[in-house]
Amino acid sequence: MTDPALLRSLQAAVDAAPRDLPLRLHLAELLVAGGDADQALVHAVAALQADPSSAPARALMARVLAAQTPATAVDPPAGGARQDPPAGGARQDPPAGGARQDPPAGAGERFDWRRAEEDLGAVVPPVFVESSDDEDDDDADEGEAERPTVTLDDVGGMRHVKERLQLSFLGPMSDPRLRALYGKSLSGGLLLYGPPGCGKTFIARALAGQMGAGFLSVALSDVLDMWLGNSERNLHRVFQQARRKAPCVLFLDEVDAIGMKRSLTRNSGMRTTVQQLLTELDGMGGDNEGVFVLAATNAPWDVDPALRRPGRLGRTVLVLPPDAPAREAILRHHLQGRPVAGVDLAKLVKRTEDFSGADLASVCESAAERALADSMRTGTVRTIGMTDLLAAVAETRPSTAAWLEQARNVALYANESGEYDELRDYLRKRRLL
Repeated sequence: MTDPALLRSLQAAVDAAPRDLPLRLHLAELLVAGGDADQALVHAVAALQADPSSAPARALMARVLAAQTPATAVDPPAGGARQDPPAGGARQDPPAGGARQDPPAGAGERFDWRRAEEDLGAVVPPVFVESSDDEDDDDADEGEAERPTVTLDDVGGMRHVKERLQLSFLGPMSDPRLRALYGKSLSGGLLLYGPPGCGKTFIARALAGQMGAGFLSVALSDVLDMWLGNSERNLHRVFQQARRKAPCVLFLDEVDAIGMKRSLTRNSGMRTTVQQLLTELDGMGGDNEGVFVLAATNAPWDVDPALRRPGRLGRTVLVLPPDAPAREAILRHHLQGRPVAGVDLAKLVKRTEDFSGADLASVCESAAERALADSMRTGTVRTIGMTDLLAAVAETRPSTAAWLEQARNVALYANESGEYDELRDYLRKRRLL
């Protein structure tokens, strides 16, 4: 009789290391020897799941099954052929291979394979599942689009960006007579590009708020799927939802991942996803009237050229690191509601050139942490001062530096068509070219 304490110790060890196959097999062997064939079966099944080709695991399964059947059962030879028991019903030990055999007639009940498979069904999830009718219905309601309360007035600085948005979207929408006179459609696409953390998503949301339109933000995870054809279907659903909620701003974040240059990938699934995006932008999947597509990317040079032709995402807006008025507004926003004193915003603005909006938020957070740590250490609550903010600025390296270096190479060596002239002029103004 196996010591119960030993079995408990081995069970704990298996629970701690479930992938340790020799340990699990050893425990199962002891359980079989102790007469607990049911519990041994659980470990035998787990071992075969981990390594279906394991000969010891298959042999153990044969022993467990033999222990659960009457003594007259005969196990099969190698190769898995079924045999009748020898005369007299003598029991034979299982050979290597462990294939199943039915016991002879009258020898007792056979092993319940159906029940065993049902038990496995609770452990191994199904490989294929059926979609519900709602999932297949393109017209199924997927919820209301967001109604942003922020407007372009809440965007500090960035005068050039606001002017471009006013010309492309807000002007035609606010004056229907002029729109009709010049034949301007209430649809179109615009690509926002620039370094990360500079407010492209916030600008898109503010534009929707300014227009009084719905806002649908689409991330990479909302579209791409491992199963063939699902990415295209997801993309079609997104556009269908935007059409039903028109007027609506459809924001495609990280569009370089969804619409990557087809020459850069050999993945057929990615190529067909780009093709589906082209189809949706052309309105072939439905009427795009009232659907304003804004896309954002940090790497416009990786976006498929077909997406950037006129009529799709042909208009581009460069969203640069916040200018001085924008940096002041961002710093003021993130310091609002915190105990501050003696803060010289003008000095901070001069010290934070090339900082992104995310960098400035991090500066304010770090300064607050310094003041909090000092208050905890001394037991006296103090305000956030200029010393804390300058120390945080000194510790923060602008996250836009790597992007500006990459953009410099593009402006120098990949601007034959002139599409990055605006970027080139900015870099020259900053003396980075």
